[in-house]
Amino acid sequence: MKKYIIIAMGLFLISCEKVIDVELDTVEPRLVVDASIDWIRNTSGNRQKIKLSTTTGYYNSDFPGVSGASIVITNSANTDFNFVENPGTGEYICNNFQPALGENYTLTISLNGETYKATETLTGAPEIEDHIAQNNNGGMSGDEIEITYYYQDNINEKNYYVFSNKSPHIAFPQYKVQDDENNNGGLNPIYYSDKDLAAGDVINIKLIAVSKRYYDYFRKILNASGNDDNPFGTTPTAVRGNINNQTNSANFPYGYFRLSEVDTRDYTIQ
Repeated sequence: MKKYIIIAMGLFLISCEKVIDVELDTVEPRLVVDASIDWIRNTSGNRQKIKLSTTTGYYNSDFPGVSGASIVITNSANTDFNFVENPGTGEYICNNFQPALGENYTLTISLNGETYKATETLTGAPEIEDHIAQNNNGGMSGDEIEITYYYQDNINEKNYYVFSNKSPHIAFPQYKVQDDENNNGGLNPIYYSDKDLAAGDVINIKLIAVSKRYYDYFRKILNASGNDDNPFGTTPTAVRGNINNQTNSANFPYGYFRLSEVDTRDYTIQ
């Protein structure tokens, strides 16, 4: 009797390996705007890029580029910075952008007879401290290489940050968000670990200063994506950004217009 039970269980487990295709409802594609203007510290910040694509199927990892748009960013002095498409790519480039901390900028996109707009302020970032500590017995289980880097928060401001950590073992950076509610004005640590890190690996670290509204938006993106390596992949829920369709409000886009000062460091695992 036991023999037949074991055989029956084996057949059941084999049948569970069958791949089931789930048919999902589809909707008309929407415009997706990646307008992250990053001013890397100690650079001019003149060259910037905006990417236009459309939403796609849940199981599709490719996002089609959108061509034929007119894109301009305008500062408070009414100076226009035009973004010109690299033909056929959906990537629009500006080579003469002028970043200024605290400056207000307006993004205007004209596409297929509709106009999209957003306004944001360029936010300043603190420096990543030169000293980066390495612990070879770090991580949650104590068996990972862990690094700790620090930044000095400005006590006179309410600050919001996104941290990007990129190792050679992952396809996309891993992100964290943080505000200074509990550590205003402090020298604050950020921890990063990975079980695959080894001596000689180079970790690229970025500290990105953001507005409160973007901080709230990005936290929702991370939660919707399961906080995996690629928060900009397909998510099970839609998260609205700050870009509005001025012509047809029902045809709203996804994405965000953000301007940030960014400090970056490379650290080589010892």
